[in-house]
Amino acid sequence: MDPTSKKIMTRDEAVNSVKALRASRPLKVGYTSGVFDLLHPGHVRYLEDAKSRCDLLVVGVNSDSSVRSNKGAGRPIVPEQDRAEVVAGLVCVDLVFIFSDTNNNRNIELLKPDLYIKAGDYDRSKLSSAPLVESYGGQAVVVPFAGGYSTTSIIDRIEDLQGNSASAIELPAPQKQPAVFVDRDGTLNEHVEYLHQPEKFKLIPGALEALKLLKDGGYRIVVITNQPGIGMGYFTREEFFKINRLFLNAAHKLGLMIDKVYFCPHSVAENCHCRKPKTAMIERAVKELNLDLSRSYVVGDTTLDL
Repeated sequence: MDPTSKKIMTRDEAVNSVKALRASRPLKVGYTSGVFDLLHPGHVRYLEDAKSRCDLLVVGVNSDSSVRSNKGAGRPIVPEQDRAEVVAGLVCVDLVFIFSDTNNNRNIELLKPDLYIKAGDYDRSKLSSAPLVESYGGQAVVVPFAGGYSTTSIIDRIEDLQGNSASAIELPAPQKQPAVFVDRDGTLNEHVEYLHQPEKFKLIPGALEALKLLKDGGYRIVVITNQPGIGMGYFTREEFFKINRLFLNAAHKLGLMIDKVYFCPHSVAENCHCRKPKTAMIERAVKELNLDLSRSYVVGDTTLDL
């Protein structure tokens, strides 16, 4: 068996291995987890950072079924065994196991790591497993995630390249018009953190009626919204689209046609070019819809939207 294969084991085997190593010598054990679909430098740097904080780094890899339930039917791209093997091939990783739980509570209860390590822009106070780690004297740690890297952006790039190879009948460019770029959460609907449950969606009174007046006045209506919950795994694109359908249907009943909805699925840590206040979503809309930017406006509920 090659060294990489020896690192991959079941969760029970990993737990027993950690117990045996702890019995033989003082050992600071670190534990982290992730999908690791299409491994990129951001993953590598965060795992190296995690290893620098402990003597033994154990990594849980989300199973195919758990990834599909969280990210949708199109994910993962790489099967669980292959993802585990790639992660195990990193020098900084000591043990790897695959798990199907929806959270890390059971993994933490069994392993009792000294450090529970998460990457990205998570708010430490919102880590559901943090109290469990601290209950036996462990510590929950959030480490920076290298900006500019994400599996989602790689997949988007591949899809763009595939789209460029397709043929379609192009419509004539629309007449140049001004637009109102409007935020969604907190502007069209009441703000709910990481909104993805339809029953929590509630339109702000008068918001769509105001957009109807602008539309009738000759403005195109373009929704631009940051949705970091997708990139952080809090909800799926499909759940985001369900919320969109609610306000689009409500707009349709008023006779209001939204010209386009653009969204950024990335977290702050991914340092993309589309997350507001960066302007990639607006630039794309100007190009695709032939907009007159000099006569256009941006409407939002925070300065981040401007």
